[in-house]
Amino acid sequence: MMWSPTPSAADPQVLPEPVPLPRAVRLSRLRLPKDPRAYQIASLAALLGWGVMGLGFDVGPAQIAVTLGTALLVQWVGDHAVRHARFEPRSALISGLSLCLLLRTDHLALAALAATLAIGSKFVVRVRGKHLLNPTNGAIVALLAIGAPVWVSSGQWGNAAFFAFAIACAGLIVVTRAARADVTIAFLAFWALVLFGRATFLGQRAAVPLHQLGSGALLLYAFFMISDPKTTPDSRAGRIVFAALVALGAGFVQFGLYRTNGLLWSLPGFSLFVPLIDRALPGARYDWNRPAARAGSRPEGDPRETLPDPRLVPARVRARA
Repeated sequence: MMWSPTPSAADPQVLPEPVPLPRAVRLSRLRLPKDPRAYQIASLAALLGWGVMGLGFDVGPAQIAVTLGTALLVQWVGDHAVRHARFEPRSALISGLSLCLLLRTDHLALAALAATLAIGSKFVVRVRGKHLLNPTNGAIVALLAIGAPVWVSSGQWGNAAFFAFAIACAGLIVVTRAARADVTIAFLAFWALVLFGRATFLGQRAAVPLHQLGSGALLLYAFFMISDPKTTPDSRAGRIVFAALVALGAGFVQFGLYRTNGLLWSLPGFSLFVPLIDRALPGARYDWNRPAARAGSRPEGDPRETLPDPRLVPARVRARA
C-alpha cells in the first residue's frame, strides 16, 4: 500500500476551498433593476399615495382608476395595433401617475380623455422614430388650450421643505438612473437665474425667488417631466441648450404675458425644436433597456470582466452546476 502525503497549501496541485461569503455580502451583490422606469413608477406612486393620504390631494379613487386604466388600455391598443409589439405598461403607468399628480377635473370623462391624449401622442406625434411631446405635459396643455374645465393645482403641494426635499431625492434617483440629471440641474439653474434676475430688476428681496424655488410642483416638473429621456435632445450639450430655452420661455410666458402655468406652456413649445437641436448637436439615441452607463463602469457582459478561476470553485458546487 503506497503512502500519500497530506495535501498542503504549498502544493500547487491542491487548492483550498474558498470560505463562503457572509450573507450580508451576498445580498449586497443583488442586482437592482436597470430600467429607470421602475424607479420612476415607484417614486410617483409613493408621492401620489402620500399626497392623497397625507396632504389631502383633491383626486379621488375613481379618477385615479379611470386615468390609470385608460392609459394602460390605450398603451395596449397602440402596442398591438400600431407597433405590433408586446404590451409595455411601464411608460403608460408613468404618464397615468403623473396625470393623477398634476391634473384636476370634476369630470371622469376628461380624465380619460387626458390619458388617451397622453398615450396616443406617443404613437402619433413622432419625428424620426422619436415622439416629440412629453405625454403628460402635452395632454394637460391640449386640454387647457381648448378651454376644457381642467386645472393644475400647484398650491396642493405646499412649500414644506421636507416634502420638497422628498420630491428632490426621489427625482434625483430617477434622473440619475435615466442619465438625465444634466437637463434637470441645468433647468433649475437657468430658472433660478430668471427668478433672481426678475427680483433684482424689481428690487425685491431674495426671499421672493427663494420662495418660488421651494415649490413642490416646480421640483416635480424638473425631476419628472423635463427630464424625460425620450423627448429631450440626445446630446448633453443639446439638453443644456434645451433647458435654457424652456426656462427663458417659461419666464416670458409667466412674467411677460402674465399667464399662469408658464412652465407647462413652454415645454411643449420648445419640444418642437428638439429635432433641430439633435441635428445641430447630435448624440446617441436613448434606449430604456440600455441606459447610459456611469463613467468608469463596464456594461453587463463585458468580455474584460474578471471571471473566477474554475479551480477555486469547490467540487460540490461544480457538480451542481
